[in-house]
Amino acid sequence: MFKEFKQFISRGNVVDLAVAVVIGGAFGLIIKSLVADVIMPPIGLLLGNVDFANLFSVLKAGPEIGRPYATLADAQAAGAVTINYGAFVMTIVNFLIVALAIFGVVKSFNKMKRKKAEEPPSEPTLKECPFCFTEISIKATRCPNCTSELD
Repeated sequence: MFKEFKQFISRGNVVDLAVAVVIGGAFGLIIKSLVADVIMPPIGLLLGNVDFANLFSVLKAGPEIGRPYATLADAQAAGAVTINYGAFVMTIVNFLIVALAIFGVVKSFNKMKRKKAEEPPSEPTLKECPFCFTEISIKATRCPNCTSELD
C-alpha cells in the first residue's frame, strides 16, 4: 500500500493539482479583497451609502434585547440569529468574477489549442519501399534493405 501511495504521489498530475489548489486559494483571496475593498464600496455609494457587509436581517434577537443592532458584528456579539444577505450578495459577485476569469483562461487555452491543430502537417520524411515494404528515407534511390532501385 505504501508503494502504491508513493507511485501516486510521484506522478506529475498530483503535483500539478497541488499547485492549482494553492494558486486557486490565493486567487480566491485576491478576488474576495477585490470585491469587498474595491468593487462593492463604489456600488454601495451609488446606492445611497450602503455597506453590503452590514446588510442583515434579525430573525431572533440575542439575550441582550434593546436598541437595534448597528452592525452585523454587534448583532453576532449579542447572540442574535441573522440572515446576512449583504454577505451573500458579495459572495455572488465573487463567484461571477472568478467565473469570468476562469472563462477567460479556458477561452485563451482553447484558442492556443486550435492554433496548434491548424498548423499544416510537416512534409513526410519517409516512404515505403514498393518491393520489401520497409520504411526508408524519401531521398533514397535504392532500398538499403532489399537493394532494389527506386524511382
